[in-house]
Amino acid sequence: MYVPPAFREDDPAILHRLMRDTRLSTLVTATAAGPIGTPLPLFFDPAEGEHGILYGHLARANPQWQAEPIGDAMAIFMGADAYISPNWYAAKQEHHKVVPTWNYEAVHAYGPVEFFEDPRRLLEAVTRLTNLHEGAMAKPWQVADAPPAFVEAQLRGIVGVRLTVHRLEGKRKLSQNRPAADRAGVARALADSPDPADRRIASLIPLDSA
Repeated sequence: MYVPPAFREDDPAILHRLMRDTRLSTLVTATAAGPIGTPLPLFFDPAEGEHGILYGHLARANPQWQAEPIGDAMAIFMGADAYISPNWYAAKQEHHKVVPTWNYEAVHAYGPVEFFEDPRRLLEAVTRLTNLHEGAMAKPWQVADAPPAFVEAQLRGIVGVRLTVHRLEGKRKLSQNRPAADRAGVARALADSPDPADRRIASLIPLDSA
């Protein structure tokens, strides 16, 4: 990922937060037949390994797990994003030398990927992923709520994913390269938008005088 210095994010706490907040990521592997990508939810455990481990699962019918990966896999976590109109810049009123752009947050996680079929490991992986997303429910559903034989049958239809993170690459493009007056104009416009992603980006734009 191309990351200019102004947009680079190296703080592990911020990168981990972005990964947790991104409910659907994309797993990309390079193969002899070309790159393969699958959108899927991933559970991130930062306590495992040096840089954390990602867990998830694919449908058994998905050919990605059967194609031998070449080199590291990549998991893409796209956070909030927003279109930025040049009309929002104070500089527009001064010289009109402005163009549209896009603000966003993104994390790329790189490392070797393992696809596994062991039923015990699969059950653990889907249980952790389920607990993560059911945790905020008033009455959380649990894997144990389903009949064991049914769960076993469902597990036979999937393949586990384990990506050992060796490197995290973070980018937060939040108008940091614009003057303070331009950033303030962008933040005001996005804050008034009905789109939650726009308002999220508005809340992240640095408004100091630097």
